[in-house]
Amino acid sequence: MPRRIQLFFTQEIIIALQVSSLLFFFSCSLTVRSVHGDYPSRANIFVYAGCSQDKYQPNSIFEENLNTFLSSVVSSSSEVTYNSFAIGNGTSAPAEATVYGMYQCRGDLHPTDCSKCIGKSVNQIGLVCPYTTGASLQLEGCYLRYEHSGDFLGKLDTSVRYKKCSKSVDNDVEFFRRRDDVLMDLQTANGFKVSSSGLIQGFAQCLGDLTVSDCSSCLADAVGKLKSMCGSAAAADVFLGQCYARYWASGYYDETPGSHNNDEVGRSVAIIVGVFTGLAVLVVLLSICKKAMG
Repeated sequence: MPRRIQLFFTQEIIIALQVSSLLFFFSCSLTVRSVHGDYPSRANIFVYAGCSQDKYQPNSIFEENLNTFLSSVVSSSSEVTYNSFAIGNGTSAPAEATVYGMYQCRGDLHPTDCSKCIGKSVNQIGLVCPYTTGASLQLEGCYLRYEHSGDFLGKLDTSVRYKKCSKSVDNDVEFFRRRDDVLMDLQTANGFKVSSSGLIQGFAQCLGDLTVSDCSSCLADAVGKLKSMCGSAAAADVFLGQCYARYWASGYYDETPGSHNNDEVGRSVAIIVGVFTGLAVLVVLLSICKKAMG
């Protein structure tokens, strides 16, 4: 091979390697972001909402108090995962202008992500329930509620707000034994609890305004409803007024944060790398041919 062509070839190989290195760094960066950045986004997934029939007037004292409550919620959620408020009580304003409310984040959510989740709830609740004097919003990672009366705070409420049942599991004795072990363990939760048995996993949580005994009663009711309403489901969620319980067979709900998105990102990275690598090779070949002919 002529020395000049060999020199050009070496230079082009160096360029191609540099391009490949940049592409590798780019793909790794996407992968790292997808693995470590997905869980907070899962916390913002909508579950359910409830709106009262009563409305308030724009620019009213109630709206002013509601805005104060929502602002306080966002500020507080960066420090604690649960808090309750009474805005406007004890003033000269009429009782119906008072806003009572609370928020709670999932027990395993980092305070930073708790604040982000509550921020999403605050932004959404007015859109889902415009001008209502009472509203509740449940996202995967947090819960927000307000009313014009404070009767709901600390009062046991086991009414069903939301349920979700997967397809059934047939004649799997081991599955039901493991599931029952998990559900029995979840009933002992005081606040938030995670449990697992074999391939069955689950978690449960009570609102922070419940006593220990009321929390136990609520979770016992939630577990009973999981079994009666979802039967032999491979995965099930039941949200009651002041607690919820959930179980799933490993892999069914794809609980590994971002695994679905990781697959999508992986496919995107593979396409991008493939395209750019092909272009880099084409540039090398064309450049070699052009310089060899010149």
